[in-house]
Amino acid sequence: MTLTRREWLAATAVAGIVPPVPAAPAPVVVDTHTHFYDPTRPGGVPWPGKDDKVLYRPVLPAEYRKMAAPLGVTGTVVVEASPLVEDNQWLLDLAKDEPFLFGVVGRLIPTDADFAKNLDRFAKNPLFRGIRNAHGEVKKALADDAVLKNIARLAEKALALDVNGGPELLADVAKLAEKLPKLRIVVNHMANPTIDGKKPADEYVRNLKAAAQPNVWCKLSALVEGSRKRGAAPKELDFYRPTVDAIWNAFGEDRVVFGSNWPVSDHYASFDTVFSLAKRYLTEKKAVDKVFGANAVAAYKLTRK
Repeated sequence: MTLTRREWLAATAVAGIVPPVPAAPAPVVVDTHTHFYDPTRPGGVPWPGKDDKVLYRPVLPAEYRKMAAPLGVTGTVVVEASPLVEDNQWLLDLAKDEPFLFGVVGRLIPTDADFAKNLDRFAKNPLFRGIRNAHGEVKKALADDAVLKNIARLAEKALALDVNGGPELLADVAKLAEKLPKLRIVVNHMANPTIDGKKPADEYVRNLKAAAQPNVWCKLSALVEGSRKRGAAPKELDFYRPTVDAIWNAFGEDRVVFGSNWPVSDHYASFDTVFSLAKRYLTEKKAVDKVFGANAVAAYKLTRK
């Protein structure tokens, strides 16, 4: 006789047998902002400069994984800083055999004549999750329909746009988000405010709220860099709290993601310090799983995790 699942559960309960409980899946912890590069490659790299004694060296996934995995990080989204088109392919080749790389945010310039062709090429790779542009390129898109059309191609391919710049970037992000409501936009480094332990400027807070459209996320990244204290960034969460509170109040628990900005962060503090500051804040907010995991997956439509 074959028992149904319900009959089997009832029988085991009577017999005092407790069926095994499936193990909970390990949490996904994504660092959405790292940089990998190798100055020893033929032709070198356009960034960082040779005079940067901290950054000018091969920076590759094995080093990052050894440092981040013991803290619970399960993967990263790597962001390309180089404007060289083929450096996008170099990162994708790196990610192909490195499961710790969940995705690549490339660097393509929407004013280039070959932008659409290059985007088509890289978008065929499921690990290519978007591109990063500077504030100047966002301004051009707002003023030039041809550039705006190129950026709109990202939404058509389910790719994200990372944007990087100073606090003045936020007002233009608000405009771009309204023009392209289907485009997922990720503000890098909280728009790079100076952090001094005090309440941030009213204008910055207002612009954060304006930029926090339903299709915009904000990276809790470049936190220690905001202190502007190289080699001596404070380790106390309260120093950063007023600025992070402003981010949280604007974007909420569903549209904040974590990024270490490693190895640039090494100029200011250790990776352990950077990760610990974010985790302590998110633990207080009871949003560790969201910000470290679900939000990153949603912002970049990650499939490798």
